[in-house]
Amino acid sequence: MKRNERFISYKDALREALLQEMERDRRVFVYGLGVPDNNAVFGTTRGLKERFGPERVFDTPLSEDAMTGIGLGAAINGLKPVHHHIRVDFLLLAFNQLANMVSILRYGSGGKVTIPFVIRAIIGRGWGQGLQHSKSMQSVFAHIPGLKVIMPSTPHDAKGLLTAAIRDENPVICLEHRWLYDQEGNVPLKQFTVPLGKSKVLRRGNDVTVVATSWMNIEARHASEILKKRGVSVEIVDPRTIQPLDEATIIRSVKKTSHCIVADNDWLNCGFSAEVAARVSRECFGELKSPVERIGFAPTPCPMTRVLEDEFYPNAGDIVRAIEKALKLKPMDLSKERFYSHENRFKGPF
Repeated sequence: MKRNERFISYKDALREALLQEMERDRRVFVYGLGVPDNNAVFGTTRGLKERFGPERVFDTPLSEDAMTGIGLGAAINGLKPVHHHIRVDFLLLAFNQLANMVSILRYGSGGKVTIPFVIRAIIGRGWGQGLQHSKSMQSVFAHIPGLKVIMPSTPHDAKGLLTAAIRDENPVICLEHRWLYDQEGNVPLKQFTVPLGKSKVLRRGNDVTVVATSWMNIEARHASEILKKRGVSVEIVDPRTIQPLDEATIIRSVKKTSHCIVADNDWLNCGFSAEVAARVSRECFGELKSPVERIGFAPTPCPMTRVLEDEFYPNAGDIVRAIEKALKLKPMDLSKERFYSHENRFKGPF
């Protein structure tokens, strides 16, 4: 660990980013359902209301469309709102605001109007989330010009990307997987930013590239440890920013390994994994030794029962099998490996 770093959780890193930015810039305010309550959005907003008061940290009615409009108006008038949505599924209720107002006003004003507006939204599973609480939606938001989309997967990047998002003069959607909140890592104490639109190589390897988003980076690391036992070296690339996408880092990795697996925390059809596969196939056509393989949610709404839910969500085992197929390796015995173990540690929101 470097000097002036601490080993803290993802949720504490997000909270620290908010606290330090609110101290640095009085224009920043945080609002949304559950922001000042006892849970404090999994602890990410804990203590902010006591520190900055109810004018800068406050709860809201359950009205996503109206609350997004308030954030847009505040941003236009020189403030820097950070709006929290307890589930990304219900951010769809604000889609008119996002697609027809928030995303286009800077372009429509010829750059005269800036929109420094951050929207945080929770994604991810946890004991029976079912049909209405299981989406990710990153490819939907990234499809709209004018919106930036980030998906930090480490505590370091959670703090750095959220800080950069708050300072950006464009609307940014930050998608946070609920299982990541308890992940821990080294994070600088002082303020810092991670540039939006810059991918990161989480693990160096030579045999195959895995491009993973959000929680799938945890699964990719698990898969890499399993495959290490048989001498397979896996390189893991975390895009971190879905839009704008840094494809150069991904392309360099694939040109080195000649194989690419995209493990996306979302459905596959018309999704982010398809975009990565298309770009890699275009830029690495001569170097690829196997077709780009994609891993993601099953093409169905999420079931409620645990057994079916485990079939819906991919894990490290799926990544291992995809890599074995690409490298033409005999499937290894995975019967002694533990998959889907995080459910047992997840205690819920309260």
